[in-house]
Amino acid sequence: MKIKFSTLIILTFVSVALLIPFVLSPWYLPLLRESNFDLHLTLQENLYKQITGYVSLFFVLLEMILVARKRGNGWKIKIKIPGSLIFWRSLHIVVGIVLLATTLIHTVGSQGLNFNAIFLWVFFGVVLSALVGAVAEVGILESPQRVFSLAGIKADGLNQKKLIPKGVLIRNLRLIWLNTHIFLVSAFFVMLIIHIIIAYYYQ
Repeated sequence: MKIKFSTLIILTFVSVALLIPFVLSPWYLPLLRESNFDLHLTLQENLYKQITGYVSLFFVLLEMILVARKRGNGWKIKIKIPGSLIFWRSLHIVVGIVLLATTLIHTVGSQGLNFNAIFLWVFFGVVLSALVGAVAEVGILESPQRVFSLAGIKADGLNQKKLIPKGVLIRNLRLIWLNTHIFLVSAFFVMLIIHIIIAYYYQ
């Protein structure tokens, strides 16, 4: 299962749709509280937060399967997971969007305050950095062009020295988006642990 460029574009639009409630929450959450206080209260209760939080945590752990699939052979304790790397990478992208949806359900679109607000934005960075990188990379791979110009001019009319081969462009872009993604993922996991501690011991 290899995700095509067209599928990634659809997933991008889905991601945008899932992010819109976070932008509009300062307006619709007060309206929800006024129009249906009981529902608003239910969505803020610990039981709802725990259930949706555990569901989100499940998908976070599922995301880590890709790491085990990709890096497991180099670990001292060998971890073998069936399925091709392409399959797990595609699943990794899809599950990331699902995790964005479960986060929306968990937070009800609330942007949070203080630590939770920063934590939420780091998570957005994790999802978007991977999605933007995947869209760019697959788009280049599926393009019939073999060389590219950063100037956006047709390759035919440029000096060959100013052209970038497809493979080189992909590697250079990957250095940017993948390193950004890994950094944000590392920050996300540290903040996730802190978030869980705060949720259970300080509230």
